[in-house]
Amino acid sequence: MRFTKMHGCGNDYVYVDGGREHIDEADKPDIVRCLSDRHTGIGGDGVIFINPSEAADFEMEMWNADGTRSEMCGNGIRCVAKYVYDHALTDKTDMDIISAGSIKHIKLYVNGEGRGKADRVRVDMGAPIFDPRLIPVDVGGMSIDRGGCIAAHIGINDFLTGETRQVALMCISMGNPHAITFVDDVQSADVNGIGPVIEKDSFFPNRTNVEFVHVTDRNHIDMRVWERGTGETLACGTGACASAVACIVRDFCDTRVDVKLLGGTLTIEWDGDPSSHVFMTGPATEVFSGEIDI
Repeated sequence: MRFTKMHGCGNDYVYVDGGREHIDEADKPDIVRCLSDRHTGIGGDGVIFINPSEAADFEMEMWNADGTRSEMCGNGIRCVAKYVYDHALTDKTDMDIISAGSIKHIKLYVNGEGRGKADRVRVDMGAPIFDPRLIPVDVGGMSIDRGGCIAAHIGINDFLTGETRQVALMCISMGNPHAITFVDDVQSADVNGIGPVIEKDSFFPNRTNVEFVHVTDRNHIDMRVWERGTGETLACGTGACASAVACIVRDFCDTRVDVKLLGGTLTIEWDGDPSSHVFMTGPATEVFSGEIDI
C-alpha cells in the first residue's frame, strides 16, 4: 500500500489515497493501529483516507491511532487539501472537503513559480456548536455555572491523595467534542494525568478532546491538548478553534487569536456571533512517501 506522511503543526497522520488503495472496512481498525504505531509501524496520530466524493471535491475519512473513527481534524483537513493539490488530483485552490457528512470550504495559498505547492491553508470550520445534546455532553450531573457555551465543574479523583478536585471546563463542539480548561501555565499542566480521565468521563458519551489553555493577551493563547483516541499531540486544529471560541465568549480575547501549540501556531478568527463561522489558517507539510506491506 502506498502512503504519505504529513503533518500540520506537528499533528501527524499517515495519508492514504482511497481512490487508489482499496481496503476492506472490516480491516481498517487493525490496519490503522498498525500504521500509527511509532515503534513497529510508520508512526502517527492516526490514519486519514482521502476518498472520492459525490457531495464534495474529496472526502476525508479520519481514524484515530487507537483504531476508532473521528468526525473532524482541523490539521488533517489542511493536509488533505495540500495533498490533492500537490499530487495533481485537482487544480483547484478553492475546494470543498467532506468529513463525516460535514462539508468544509478550503482555500490554498500556493508558493513557488508556475503551479507551485501549497504551504498554508485556510479552512472555514463552520459555526461552533454550543447545544449540549449536539456536542454531546450529558449535563445531568454537571454543575453548570454560566450560560452560552456549557461551562461546568467536573470532579477528578486524585489517585495519590484519594481526594476529589474540581476542574472547570467549557464544552464546545467544532464537529467533534472539546472540553477546555484554563490553566496558569500550559507547560506544568497535568495533561497526561487529567486528560485521559476527562476524555472518558461518563459526562461525554462519545468521549472528548481536552484542551489546556493559558491566555497570554487578547490576541494570543498557549494550548496543549489531550486528543480523544490518541493521547497528547503536538497540535489540534479543532481544539485550537474551540479554545479560541471559549476565550472570545468569555471576553478574554479579541476576534483574531494566534493559538501557540507545541508544534506551531494557528490563527483563528471568529466574530463572536454564535451563528458565525470560525476560520482557521495554518501550515501543512509533507514529510515523506513510501510503500508498506499490510
